[in-house]
Amino acid sequence: MAGKKVLIVYAHQEPKSFNGSLKRVAVEELSKQGCSVTVSDLYAMQFEPRATRNDVVGCLHNSEEFDYVVETCKAYKRGGLSSDLIEEQKKVQEADLLIFQFPLYWFSMPAIMKGWMDRVLIQGFAYDLPKRYDSGLLKNKLSLFSFTTGGSKGSYAKESISGDIRYILWPMQHGIMHFCGVKVLAPHICYGPESATEEERKEMLMAWAQRLKTLWKEEPINCSSEWYFN
Repeated sequence: MAGKKVLIVYAHQEPKSFNGSLKRVAVEELSKQGCSVTVSDLYAMQFEPRATRNDVVGCLHNSEEFDYVVETCKAYKRGGLSSDLIEEQKKVQEADLLIFQFPLYWFSMPAIMKGWMDRVLIQGFAYDLPKRYDSGLLKNKLSLFSFTTGGSKGSYAKESISGDIRYILWPMQHGIMHFCGVKVLAPHICYGPESATEEERKEMLMAWAQRLKTLWKEEPINCSSEWYFN
């Protein structure tokens, strides 16, 4: 939709990967719609995933005992965060939609992306107390998790040994996005692209492009435990 701003947070080491192709499709399709698309390519940026004292510029509130949550919250409010965090927070603040593109690692996102969540979505910026969940500070935004798996769709069914894929999504969609007030669109999952045929991979990319054409008409999921566990 023309005028909308999109931030794609992308985590894959190889530009020629299937995740790289999914990211390119999103950039191309959303740009065609007149959206302004920004990509944070975490590996290319050599994004620092560790949450440390270096994230705070200037004096600490308590130099005797470092508390990351307290120190970054106070630093944010006084404009004392490191420049890389300020830059990423500005991208988030300007975005109408956040797309997270990544391969599933150990039932979760890659460490570099989790580090982005830890360092960027800090108290005072993304949430506060009691401003969380439906009252979170990012409540006027949408999010979408687009990711690939190593296993087939059947291996993430409710009756499978891995369990329903929705169980895996609970900490990411609910524990991070919904906690910060962000509305969540249904995830886009490409199952087992590495073991798929070239034709099947093309179909996956076409399905993603097709979904993106009508993405702005979609309704967010019901952010309750029932969506994940029933």
